[in-house]
Amino acid sequence: QVQLVESGGGLVQAGGSLRLSCAASGSDFSINAMGWHRQAPGKQRELVATITSGGTRNYRDSVKGRFTISIDNANNTVYLQMNSLKPEDTAVYYCVARGIRGLSGIVYDYWGQGTQVTVSS
Repeated sequence: QVQLVESGGGLVQAGGSLRLSCAASGSDFSINAMGWHRQAPGKQRELVATITSGGTRNYRDSVKGRFTISIDNANNTVYLQMNSLKPEDTAVYYCVARGIRGLSGIVYDYWGQGTQVTVSS
């Protein structure tokens, strides 16, 4: 299985920046894509950004032009650079890895524990 460890969350003022990191580890996995979701209090979890191992990126409309997702395939680590942060970006951010479990050929999503991002006004 895959274990995901997130870091980089914290408190920042509006207009500031943060960079989230998520490192994936395991002995029997093959990751095809990684990404970030977020969940604010009282709201549903929503997609923020995804990136495939080939470098194809996808962003939620509200973060386009402000956030950048990148991946280090050699280290199975995904990053989310967040610039021009707004109070509405405040949420718990969850790392996700999509890959193949063992030798089964079955796609499976692994989730991190989440890291808090708080943007003050």
